[in-house]
Amino acid sequence: MLRFDPFTELDALSRYLQSSDRGTAASAPRFMPMDLCKVDDHYLLTADLPGADPGSIDVSVDNGVLTISARRTARMTESEHAQWLATERFSGVYRRQLSLGEGVDPAKISAQYTNGVLTVTIPLAEVAKPRKIAVDHVDAPREISAAAGAE
Repeated sequence: MLRFDPFTELDALSRYLQSSDRGTAASAPRFMPMDLCKVDDHYLLTADLPGADPGSIDVSVDNGVLTISARRTARMTESEHAQWLATERFSGVYRRQLSLGEGVDPAKISAQYTNGVLTVTIPLAEVAKPRKIAVDHVDAPREISAAAGAE
């Protein structure tokens, strides 16, 4: 169903390494960890989005590509004169794209965000679902006529 795109992760890493403020982790998220599994007749994707603003979460499908994005805003201090001792919590935009295969139904994809975890359900298309094929039982084998084979 999904194809791994190493260039997306490589692009994110190169942007991070080329940024002028690499020393602060608050500049941008590095990645969006996720799990993906197949359960019965659908795929289940879970992605960690800790501290993401719930209204900023966007899940979309375009030309077979599933895009997940969210924003985490910077935490403001009560005082402008705060002296930061550590800034490891980043703010910025999370973004991840996955290529969907032919066997999914993009019109029925659903998503839910609970306790910092985004869960996306990706159902299989009806044509891709496994199905049982009935086998007809015949008492006597059919004879193939020589005329039928000559056609």
